[in-house]
Amino acid sequence: MLLPQVYPQRLPDLGDVSQTDFSPAQERKLGETIMQKLHASGEYMNDPEVNDYLNELGHRLTAVSPDVKQDFQFFAVYDPQINAFALPGGFIGVNTGLIQLAQTESELASVLAHEISHVTQHHMARALVAQKDSILMSLAGLAVAILAARAGGNSNGDAAAGAIAATQAMTIQHQINFTRENEYEADRLGFQRLDAAGFDVTAMATFMQRLQSAMRFVEGSVPTYLRDHPVTYERIAEAQARAADHPYRQVVDSLDFHLVRALLRSYEGEPRQAVKWFDDAIAEHKYNNATAAQYGLVASLLRARDFDRAKKELATLEKTAPEHPMIDAIAGHVMLESGDVDGAIKRFGAAVAKYPNKMQLVYDYPEALLKAGRNADAAKFVEEQLSRFPSDGPLQLLAARAYAAENKQMLSHRHQGEYYAWQGNLKGAIDQFEIAAKAKDGDFYDASEIDTRLRALQREVADQKKSAFGRQGFSMTVERVPAQLR
Repeated sequence: MLLPQVYPQRLPDLGDVSQTDFSPAQERKLGETIMQKLHASGEYMNDPEVNDYLNELGHRLTAVSPDVKQDFQFFAVYDPQINAFALPGGFIGVNTGLIQLAQTESELASVLAHEISHVTQHHMARALVAQKDSILMSLAGLAVAILAARAGGNSNGDAAAGAIAATQAMTIQHQINFTRENEYEADRLGFQRLDAAGFDVTAMATFMQRLQSAMRFVEGSVPTYLRDHPVTYERIAEAQARAADHPYRQVVDSLDFHLVRALLRSYEGEPRQAVKWFDDAIAEHKYNNATAAQYGLVASLLRARDFDRAKKELATLEKTAPEHPMIDAIAGHVMLESGDVDGAIKRFGAAVAKYPNKMQLVYDYPEALLKAGRNADAAKFVEEQLSRFPSDGPLQLLAARAYAAENKQMLSHRHQGEYYAWQGNLKGAIDQFEIAAKAKDGDFYDASEIDTRLRALQREVADQKKSAFGRQGFSMTVERVPAQLR
């Protein structure tokens, strides 16, 4: 692997009004609030293996700019449409359809590099500031509608709020689409980032051409990515010209890239259709990576619940595949779902010790412990992980389940409340903390922490209600945007 080249990012001084009217802290808060909406809506793809890979790839690109202090989080959206988008505050989403369209890791990296540059250049903040008055009017109307719908206090009110939010979000989206200048700036800086991180610099132009080709075969509306990031012959020509000035660089795709694409392919269609797709690909040698094709077959068989054949194909995979956390994880799942719970616990336990930062394994091990009835062991492990990943929502939910199985009501409701807070459901979080505060099965320290957290949540809700119509409406009201801002 080529060692990444570190380069200073020299950004133009544009008299950045976005940093005076819309601070980095406000950008981050807005991005976090949108992410909460994504968690609650189900649009966020809660697949740790896919998201871990995107973060590793994305952070390889951000690491080459040591002067950029922005924190980034990369995540997948399970959607076959070709799209990627940057949210305020450093959150970058990628649709599974775009991951599948990319034929090389460098092509996927070129998209992430482009989106990273939108963030480092504060394009979202500039657009929000430029459209401040019209967005404020839209968001004020949205706030009134949501509060009115919720006043009903029932599921119909929540459904109405969701429908209103979705419709309003489309209007806001069109108001802040990137300008042509933003796109060219993101292309230029994204190319520098791609080059410095050691990827194939021809990939940016190649992927733009692939997007254009994909558009020709789509009936009806233009793919979302091309509406938000219009690909022109001029942009392609400029990307080709930049690459022409660089010597040829052969870059080998990582096994992670191939495994993630095979995993996503195993999710498509009916389970038996996915099995047949991989059977045919292996029989006809139509694959980019043999290990990934075999892995995809095992994943498809697992989804089809054909455990006998899954064990057989897993044995074939492990004869030739190198050690890898995704292979450990799928092996553990074959054991767990076929009834070998003890074998799964051993496999997951050994794997998480070897790969302590792989979130799929961090989730899988306590799941297996819970299935074995080892609830106290599961709770202990999850608490240890929460000390490392305190803001991880799925871990909070696992803790709630483990303590509920132990009949520890105070701790169970506390962690359930944290899970709701992670989703942005502050009312649900407060309800859970109020129940936890009334439980009598915890100690003084737990009760004190619960009381402190409950008061903080109540203040946050009160501040939101006050700010929705107050003089600070811009900084707080924009946090109600419940959609994917590109």
